[in-house]
Amino acid sequence: MNLQLGLGPLIILLIALVISSLRILREYERGVIFMLGRFWKVKGPGLIIVIPGLQQMVRVDLRVVTMDVPSQDVISRDNVSVKVSAVVYFRVVDPEKAIIQVEDYLMATSQFAQTTLRAVLGKHELDEMLSERERLNVDVQQILDAQTDAWGIKVANVEIKHVDLNDSMVRAIARQAEAERERRAKVIHAEGEKQAAETLMEAAEMLSRQPAAMQLRYLQTLTQVGGDKASTIVFPVPVELLGALTGSLGHRGPIPPAANQD
Repeated sequence: MNLQLGLGPLIILLIALVISSLRILREYERGVIFMLGRFWKVKGPGLIIVIPGLQQMVRVDLRVVTMDVPSQDVISRDNVSVKVSAVVYFRVVDPEKAIIQVEDYLMATSQFAQTTLRAVLGKHELDEMLSERERLNVDVQQILDAQTDAWGIKVANVEIKHVDLNDSMVRAIARQAEAERERRAKVIHAEGEKQAAETLMEAAEMLSRQPAAMQLRYLQTLTQVGGDKASTIVFPVPVELLGALTGSLGHRGPIPPAANQD
């Protein structure tokens, strides 16, 4: 009877020990097991056994982490102060390194992302930050991925979200854009004048081949002008036409005086 009373607490203790040693890990979780303080193995997912007192387990989430990079004060290469914020997508690919090689991989990745963002964007001008974000995203992602690879972390993507400018810089950019549009308008106008001059030169060459064509053109223009309700018409007459008229009058002789009629 005394033996049964002595085994009862022992059995209960063993059952409690077995229950406390059971761990359930989800599909996206892994358990880094330490045996007496030394790394033993990575377990999971599913049901695993961790011996209390001898083994310790650290859970590691393998899902993609979306980390917001706080707004950073960046001075571009052309000495423009801007505030830049970004988002980093990464996940743990090696749970052993993520726990052993770095104290807190989340904090380490966040701090390194902030310093890398400032360093990379500081090498570029403001126009490149605004127009070439895809290339800058790739540059930051490659640097982060190379550094965090030793921590068992894979940086999948980096996206620059906002590039905030002060009001004076916004006005300066607006003036620059307006000046650029004016420059393009002047260039387009000059190109149109050049094309018109070339076309007129070709037309003049064609008309100069036949003097009669030039006279017909003058008569057509006079007809168009005569259709308008204008009180005065100034029409240029070519010297060649005047010469032709003078010659024709000279051949006819003087005009006889009109006869008097009673």
